Amino acid sequence: MDFIGEHSQRWQTAIVLLVAVFAIGVADNGLLTWLALGTVLYFALQESAALLGADMRYLLPSALILWILTPLYPHPGELLFVVLILFAAIGAYKKADFSHNALALLYPSAGIVFAWQLYSDYGMKSLLWLLVIVALSDVGAYYTGRRLGRRPFSPTSPNKTLEGVAGGVALGTVGGTIMMIATSKIFLSAILISFAASVAGVFGDLFESYLKREAGVKDSGEILPGHGGVLDRIDGYLFASVVLYTSLRLMGA
Repeated sequence: MDFIGEHSQRWQTAIVLLVAVFAIGVADNGLLTWLALGTVLYFALQESAALLGADMRYLLPSALILWILTPLYPHPGELLFVVLILFAAIGAYKKADFSHNALALLYPSAGIVFAWQLYSDYGMKSLLWLLVIVALSDVGAYYTGRRLGRRPFSPTSPNKTLEGVAGGVALGTVGGTIMMIATSKIFLSAILISFAASVAGVFGDLFESYLKREAGVKDSGEILPGHGGVLDRIDGYLFASVVLYTSLRLMGA
């Protein structure tokens, strides 16, 4: 009870988020899912711009156009390259370095666009796979790291241990495999896809830690009481969604 009381704000925010995610999942409505992911993209983009020192005057219109076109274009992931070319062209024209703007846009946008592609091509169940794999990877890494963690995983995130990462990937892989098999996926494919997505989630979390360390901040934002920013909650999903979708396509699932 002391632990819950000490982290009451964090628990309250987590419950609200879980209820929102559950409601969206049960509704399984394309427009609602698009609006929800778009809202996440908006706040994630603000935090990404702050971490990388990018200019929202360029990022926001680009992201808005990208997100409006996402449900209309068969393979919206391809649109990201068009946006990157546009930033390169503007940078060349103005004789200025636009790489930080490009990265600030690409970082959250790619993961969220691919999350939409997961939903569009494979249905709400694929977003549930994503949620289970990354969430279990986080839980497994936390508890395994606390009990068995000895060797540091990366200087980028000193609190992460190799043992914790291994435990997290193992739990994420098992959970994801069970979820996929339950929806008639081939056993070997389910293992490989779950493993790849779990590992990607680990490095998604690590990448955000790197950005925060470079920016000299503890959290990406303050919008989620007790949790920090939106990026602090979705960092693993941003990498995992890209790998999960690509793996499903590669495996012909």
